[in-house]
Amino acid sequence: MWVLTIFENSDVRMFQFDTKEEAVKALEATTLSGIISYTTLSFVA
Repeated sequence: MWVLTIFENSDVRMFQFDTKEEAVKALEATTLSGIISYTTLSFVA
């Protein structure tokens, strides 16, 4: 799973994607700072 972490002032938002391409596309669509990482863990809502 690919994770996009977006930093906005004092907030941190995390989004999960199945592919790296989806995560890159989402990062390119924002003007905020962010990083893309890969993990074998999954989020639990």
